Amino acid sequence: MEGMVTPLLNAVQYVLGFGATVMLPIVIFVLALVFRIKPAKAFRSALVVGVGFVGVFTIFSLMGAQVGPAAQAIVVRTGLNLPAVDLGWAPLSAITWGSPIAPFAIVLTLIINLVMLAFKWTKTIDVDIWNYWHFAFAGSLVYVATGNFFLGLVGAAIAAVVILKIGDWCAPLAQKYCNLPGISLPTLSSAVFFPIGLLGNWVLDKIPGINRLHADPETIQKRLGIFGEPMMIGFMLGILLGLLAGYDVKNLLGLAINLGAVMYILPRMVRILMDGLIPISDGVKEFMAKRFPDRADFYIGLDIAVAIGNPAIISTGLLLTPIAIMLAFIIPGNQTLPVADLSNMAVFCSMIVVACDQNIIRAVIIAIPCLIGDLLICSAAAPLITQLANNVGYDTATSGSLVTAFLDGGNPFRYLIYQVFSGNFIAIILAIVTIVLVAFTWKVTHKHAYLEDETVAAN
Repeated sequence: MEGMVTPLLNAVQYVLGFGATVMLPIVIFVLALVFRIKPAKAFRSALVVGVGFVGVFTIFSLMGAQVGPAAQAIVVRTGLNLPAVDLGWAPLSAITWGSPIAPFAIVLTLIINLVMLAFKWTKTIDVDIWNYWHFAFAGSLVYVATGNFFLGLVGAAIAAVVILKIGDWCAPLAQKYCNLPGISLPTLSSAVFFPIGLLGNWVLDKIPGINRLHADPETIQKRLGIFGEPMMIGFMLGILLGLLAGYDVKNLLGLAINLGAVMYILPRMVRILMDGLIPISDGVKEFMAKRFPDRADFYIGLDIAVAIGNPAIISTGLLLTPIAIMLAFIIPGNQTLPVADLSNMAVFCSMIVVACDQNIIRAVIIAIPCLIGDLLICSAAAPLITQLANNVGYDTATSGSLVTAFLDGGNPFRYLIYQVFSGNFIAIILAIVTIVLVAFTWKVTHKHAYLEDETVAAN
C-alpha cells in the first residue's frame, strides 16, 4: 500500500501546490472542453475566473489581516490563557493533504459526484477540488479512530454525499441572496450549518417578539440612509472592533476604513468571477440539456468564498468575532484560544445568514449555540488533531503542546462521523436524532425553498 500511496500523494501535493487561484481555472478550462465549449471561449472564461478568485482571496486576505490582529488584541485584553492553540483552516488543510488518505479521497469524491449525477441524486457538478480536503479530513479522522484505511474512505464518502445533497438544498436561496445564478456551494465548513439555520429560523418564527426583529441590508439601508450602506456598516463595525481591541485613533481608523473597503470591493470581485463563470455554466447546461432533455437544473459547485461578498454575511461574521472570544472565556470545558480562525467567521455563518433570509439578528442568535459547539468540539478534538499533525511531520512544538482549529476542527458534522466510527454509542444515538431533525427541517421548510427555486428559474 505504501509503495502505491507515496507517488500518488506526491503528485496530488504537487498539483495542489499551484493553489486554488491557479488550479481552479485549470479545472474550469478542462471541464469547459469536456462540455464542448470552444477553446478560446473556455480559456477566456477560465482566466476571468482565476482573476476573479485572485480578487476575492486578496480582499478576503485583507479582511483577515485587519480582523486577525484586532481579535488577538481583544484576546489579550480579556486575559484568555487556554492550552489548545487555534491554527486556523489553512494549516489544517495542509495537514490533511499530507495524510495518506487524501489522494484517494479526491478520486473517490469525483467518482461519487459522477455516479450521483448519473442517477439524478444530485444537481451539483463540484469543480472545487481544492475543498475536497474537507472530505479527506473526515476520512483521516476515521482512519485514525479505526486504523482501517477502507473505513477512512467510507467516512470521506459519507461526508461527500451529505455535502453534495446539502449543496443542492441550499442552492436556490444562495443563488438569490448572493447573486450566484447556476451555482451551488458544497463547502463542508459552511454547508452543514444550513439545516441548522433553517430549523433555527423556523423556531424563531414561533417566538413572539423575536419573530418581529428584522435587520437585512435593504432594511438597514432604508432606515439609516447613507449609514446603512455596506461600506458604512463595515466602517462602523471596524470602529466597534477597534474600540474592543483598545486601538489608538490611528489604528482604529485604519481598521474601520479597511473593513469599509472590504464591504465595498468584495461584491465587485464576485461580479468579475461570475463574468467568467456564466459562459461556462450556460455551456454546461446546454451540453447536459442535449443529452439529458429531462434535466435543466445542473449547478456548478464552487468555493464558499464566492458568497462572502454578501453584506449581511460579512456583517454577521464581524459581529460574531467578539462574541466568539467572549464565549471562549466563559464556556465551561473550553480549552481553545480562538485566534487564527476568527478572521474566517464569515465562512462559518454564511449559510446560516442565507437560511435566515439575510436577517442578521436571527443569524447571530442561531450562530451563538453553534459557536459554543465549535469551541467544545475543537477542544475535545485537539489531541486527535495534534496526533494527525505529528503523523505528517507538522511541527507542533512552535505552536504549543496541543493544536486545533477553532472552526474546521470544531465542525460538528465531521466530529460526529469520527465518534460514530469510534463506536461511541451516544454518538450513534445522536446521529439518528440528527437524521430525524434534518428530515423534519426538510419537511417544514422545503416548500419555501421550492418557491425560491421557481423564482430563480423564472429569472
